[in-house]
Amino acid sequence: MSSGKGQPAGPRWTQTWLSGARAAGADLGRPGERFGFPASGSGAIAGYGRRLVALFVDWGLSMLVASLLARAFEWSPPQRSLTTLVVFGIQTWLLTGLAGTTLGKRLCGLRVVRPDGRPVGLGWSLARAVLLLLVIPALIWDRDYRGLHDRAANTAVVNI
Repeated sequence: MSSGKGQPAGPRWTQTWLSGARAAGADLGRPGERFGFPASGSGAIAGYGRRLVALFVDWGLSMLVASLLARAFEWSPPQRSLTTLVVFGIQTWLLTGLAGTTLGKRLCGLRVVRPDGRPVGLGWSLARAVLLLLVIPALIWDRDYRGLHDRAANTAVVNI
């Protein structure tokens, strides 16, 4: 196809879907822009690296608590594993709901916020924690680096 002057009329149709939305001319903007978050610094959408480190710190602390409980009550390894999951879920729920951050997120300079500025609250942090425990929702991200668990709770993870 040409525009009549020997120039192509636009990208070939395969280039629009094989190369993603930007190649099709869609301007997606930077992460957090549509919510009014800054491009960088405090309050900007957090990147993947520190989020992953924070997750490992929180999981490690949960394993430590579960290990201590397992020794005290002489639990089997499967019971200890389930306890780790429960401790992680409760820690994530309560600390996010009350303080807006978990211990791992705090150490990594992150916090969970709502785009409208209101506190996350215990109800929304419970929904977020349950979806986080299911793992798969947390692995599906949008253009603002929000997993399905964040989208469901209307939250975002930002830099402190």
